Amino acid sequence: MKRTLTIATVSVALACTVHAAQADLLDDITKTGKIRVATDLAIPPSGMIDSAMKPTGSDVETAELLAKDWGLQLEFVQTTGATRIPNVQTNKADIIISTLSVTPERAKVIDFSKPYAALQSVVGCLKSVEAKSWDDLKGKTIAVSRGTTQDTTLTNMKDRDLKLARYEDDATMVTAAVSGQADCVATSATIVSQIGVKAPSRPFEPKVSITNFDLAIGLKKGEPKLLEKLNAWVEQNLKNGKLNVIYKKFHGTELPENMRG
Repeated sequence: MKRTLTIATVSVALACTVHAAQADLLDDITKTGKIRVATDLAIPPSGMIDSAMKPTGSDVETAELLAKDWGLQLEFVQTTGATRIPNVQTNKADIIISTLSVTPERAKVIDFSKPYAALQSVVGCLKSVEAKSWDDLKGKTIAVSRGTTQDTTLTNMKDRDLKLARYEDDATMVTAAVSGQADCVATSATIVSQIGVKAPSRPFEPKVSITNFDLAIGLKKGEPKLLEKLNAWVEQNLKNGKLNVIYKKFHGTELPENMRG
């Protein structure tokens, strides 16, 4: 009897293990009727809170469009640059729509959809700062948001002798620039222009180009059905122009021509 119970217990455990291995995130999303999206709401104009205390921005409207198209309730999981990927790895969020650049390092730990937008990454400084090349930036302190591609890229530029000041998120980095704590920042060209909007007396402008990144929806590895559906959705909404309309509304420019349908 004891042997029979032991075998039965092992069989049940194995069955549970197999079931867990076959669990599918897209099925779970469909069953709950809700999708949890990690979005940083402190990086205007991609993510922000409006005067009515409601989320808005290009990433917010992208997430809203996806949820509407899929007939799902949308739940925002507020995040920062450093916590975006851990949010999907620990199942706090289903996907990431939060200016997430596609990089080889990130592709090792999460999967990416097809790009839905683009990001011009630059070092921006006060207009009065003379800086046209990396050599001009030697000795100058450059503010970065911790865990971003700019942080990683500039940290790896050992030969450039750059001085970095790290902030926990883009909001605190922008505050440092607005308040006079930072005269140079490494971020997107869009955020650089936002500094002057917040503080007209301290206008910033792009000085040195870092690179251009594709922005994509992030999800944890091992979810092929969800990835396939996300890819189809991105492709459809680039083709019908809806993603371009959202991007232009908030960023003032259209998506790169090679992305538009």
